[in-house]
Order: sequence, then C-alpha cells, then structure tokens
Amino acid sequence: MLQTMLVGSLPRPTWLVPPNAMYVSWKLKDDALREGQDDAVLLALADQEDAGLNIVTDGEQRRRHYIWGFVEGLTGLDFSRLVEIETRGNRYGIKVRAARVVEQVRRPRSVLVEALRFLKQHTTKPVKVTLPGPMTIADTVADEYYGDRRRLAAELARLVNEEACELAENGCDIVQFDEPCFNIYLDAVEEWGVRTLEQCTQGVQAKTAVHICYGYGIPAVVEWKSKNTDWSHYARTLPLLRTSMIDMISVECAASGVDPAVLAEAKGKDLMVGVIDVGTEEVETRETVAERIRMALQYVAPEHLYPCTDCGMIPRSRTAAQGKMQALADGAWLVRAELQQGRSG
Repeated sequence: MLQTMLVGSLPRPTWLVPPNAMYVSWKLKDDALREGQDDAVLLALADQEDAGLNIVTDGEQRRRHYIWGFVEGLTGLDFSRLVEIETRGNRYGIKVRAARVVEQVRRPRSVLVEALRFLKQHTTKPVKVTLPGPMTIADTVADEYYGDRRRLAAELARLVNEEACELAENGCDIVQFDEPCFNIYLDAVEEWGVRTLEQCTQGVQAKTAVHICYGYGIPAVVEWKSKNTDWSHYARTLPLLRTSMIDMISVECAASGVDPAVLAEAKGKDLMVGVIDVGTEEVETRETVAERIRMALQYVAPEHLYPCTDCGMIPRSRTAAQGKMQALADGAWLVRAELQQGRSG
C-alpha cells in the first residue's frame, strides 16, 4: 500500500538542454545526443531509486516536451513552420508554438518502446511510461487538415493505443495518458473525451492511468493557481472516470485548492494523489507529506492510494527534485508504518 511514484518527468541535465526550458533544442547531436540521453535517464533513475520511490519512470529525459516527445514520431505534422496558438482555453494567458497538422496523422513505427527497453535493462522496479492523451494533443497542435477537434482526437487515440499496446507487450507495468485538458473542457470531456480516452486503453495488457492536473509549475500556471477560486473540475470528471475502463486516476492536491473530499467521487479506482507541490523550489518535510497522505486516506483506501507529485518536475532544479522525491518516499513510509502498526495492534 501507498506505493510512491512521479507523475512522469524530472529536470534534465543542463549539459543536455538549457536549464528550466520546456520546449527545448538539444545541445548535443546524433550519437552524442543518444549517449547524453542514456546518461540522463540513468541519472534520473538513480535519483528515484536513491529516494526510495516504488515505481519509476525514465524522467522523460529523451523528450523535448511531454507532448512533442511522442508526436514527433508521427507523420502528417509539419514541424518546420510552427504557428502560435492559444491552448488550454487560454486559461494561462499564453500562446505556444505549435506544429501544423497538414495531412492524415500516422504512426509508422513505435516511438517510445526502445526507451522503455533501456529503462527496464537498468532497474528491477515496476516501470511507468507516459503518453500524451488525445484531447490534449489535439489542443496543442494547429489542425489544418481534419477541421474537427473530436475527429482529430479520435484519430490520435488510435495511434496512442497502438503505442500503448506495444509498450505493454514490452514489459511496461503502467501506461499513463496525460490529459490536463480534462480539467478545462468539461463539456467535451463528458461528450466525447472519456470515450476517446477509453479507446487508448483497448487491448492494453498493463495497468492504465490518466493524469489530470492544472499544469507544470511554471510562472504563468503558478500565478493562475494563486488567483483561482473555482476548483470544482474534478467533481465533474471523477464520476465520469469512475465508470470508465481506466484503472488509475492522477489528481493534483498539493498546490491546488482542491478539497480532498472529492476523491470519494472515484471510489473503487486506484488514485495517484499529488502530495508534492511542483511549483516551488521549497522542499516539503516528510511530516507535511505524511499529513497530506492522511487527508487523502479519509476518502481513499490505502491499497488504492498512490502518493505522487502534482505534475512533472522539469521546471525544478535537480536539487529540489531530489529533495521532493525523498520527502515523498519518507512521508509515505511514515504513514505506511502507522497503518501497519494499527493493523498488527
């Protein structure tokens, strides 16, 4: 019980990418880049294992961005002439540079399987691989071909499903789909988002998860969180996901104003509950983490609760990320010991 893990990403070494960058250009090329990415994965893995996390990822060290890292392996998108678009309903008031969808999107080959094989060669722990969800991909590209976001998302779901099946066949224990848009486009989530997400899970012989957060710990997102007063989004999405085919749901609770009581809306599902704030360099104490876990345990059975980070930690320094992982593992250990003592008593 209380198995710990990251949502997905860790800071990348500054010799590989510029510090704190989101959409990046690699500092290395060709064989040097591949070697550098291998080394970065080994560092990320070592940091997770040293902290004592129970389930590990590759820290998304091979990806320029959590979405681009997958879609760059697809055809039908033009990355040579990017355009600026509003995403996430313009919630954060920023535009991003986006690839253009110019023809039917296809997946000519696996994108992340080789990275999974490398990770599994270097750990004996259960491993998780993250994939961007179809609604969020569709929200992050400039569609000049399909003309309908729902249609584009359905096509993307088919490709994401192909990748997820291959990852499971190659030993991935948890395949996670990242869908931050599920906290924004609530009507679309109800009308077609959950159904499209379920298409990603069909035939996947591994545990499946969906990660729904309020965004990375970057200044624009942190500022929005500090002013936001409406945290009712999960109250609408969790009941929908409770009856879905998805096995596990990731919910942000540490840095948001989300009332942990909403977790009861997903009773019966495994829940990854964010107990680490990824929007600050300040490292939580293990007691703070333990208290956040205890709050969640009022609504989630311990065998269904997986303490984790709110979101990815790419924007953080490696020192802060190491400290936060240690606090995550130590806080879970404290509560796990209390539960075990209570059962033996």
